[in-house]
Amino acid sequence: MSILTGKQIILGVSGGIAAYKVAELARRLTLDGALVDVIMTAAARHFVGEATFQALTGRPVLADMWALPEDGIVGHVALGQHADLLVIAPATANTLARLAAGLSDDMLTTTALATTTPILCVPAMNPNMYANPATQENIATLRRRGMTVLEPAFGRMAEPIVGKGRMPEVPEIEGHLRALLGRTSGPLRGRRVVVTAGGTHEPLDPVRFIGNRASGRMGYALAREARDLGACVTLISGPTSLPPPAAIDVRHIETALELRDAVHAAIDGADLLIMNAAVADFRPAELSERKIKKGDDEELLVRLVRNPDILAGLAPRRDLIKVGFAAETQNLLEYARSKLDRKGLDMIVANEAIASIGADEIQVTLLDTEAVQQLPRQPKERAAAAIIAEVLRRWPERLGPKE
Repeated sequence: MSILTGKQIILGVSGGIAAYKVAELARRLTLDGALVDVIMTAAARHFVGEATFQALTGRPVLADMWALPEDGIVGHVALGQHADLLVIAPATANTLARLAAGLSDDMLTTTALATTTPILCVPAMNPNMYANPATQENIATLRRRGMTVLEPAFGRMAEPIVGKGRMPEVPEIEGHLRALLGRTSGPLRGRRVVVTAGGTHEPLDPVRFIGNRASGRMGYALAREARDLGACVTLISGPTSLPPPAAIDVRHIETALELRDAVHAAIDGADLLIMNAAVADFRPAELSERKIKKGDDEELLVRLVRNPDILAGLAPRRDLIKVGFAAETQNLLEYARSKLDRKGLDMIVANEAIASIGADEIQVTLLDTEAVQQLPRQPKERAAAAIIAEVLRRWPERLGPKE
């Protein structure tokens, strides 16, 4: 079940050209099970019609703060009392200034003052307006008061100018929104989770490497799921084409030795380590400083040396739950059980390598010292949710909310 299921989200839309993007955000939140109430400022209605948001959310758009609902409770008060999150996107320079000043002269600003729920502001405006000291001071004021204010993106604006002021893309906004909900009510709130993802590249020369076909999709899905459940997540990623997930500390590595060092640095204070990365077992013993030329040779002999076993090399810690992965082409459960014992894991996730590496779906079997549980083949996002749910079920006293 999504962290958004059943959540009541207020989506405040102010008057900027980026308002058209917010329609997609409203659609995505609604499809994921959220109840979305849209508040539009008078200026916003010059850019997007109320009918658009009403069709996408299935709920009436709110604009008139004097319109009483059927229960007779003043609208902004009722919204503020029952909402789980207030998102203001786009947040124009004018809206930010009014929020910072504590004004309550329309439905949006009045609701913002009346609510005690977390507020996520997504600025979008002309780059010069964003850089103006007045706007920066307003943003600093809102952050000091506890609001989450995203940084705008750099790029081409609607007008012929390039700079920092574009509204972040919808998936990034949704990622921060999910993280904020998780930190408020998620079962992993207050916990630190480290996830490794992708494969490693062991260089032969400046342009060639020994690697594998790991896409990183499973590890990225695990990181997003832990984030949505409220954890502070560090994602250590090998080379991949995937975009970095929002509201997650992403650290990029290339080789197994770099991954080892990154894991050792990241697990200090962590509660859960999920080692999903497909780590090369061997690396070339020598790295050529120049591109290797084939010349007239019919063979190229490369001497390989063993990479360190990262999990087995970690110092024992009773307060750190360690979950590993075993991707095999034969004797799946036998090899997985061997890794479970040899690497000192609390649980291992076994999967058939050929059918899962680079694919959108995966079938996994979960093993610990006492039980074996096979999950159905399913999209990796759903598998990630099932894996972390099972970890929470098995160790609730070690991974419950930490206030």
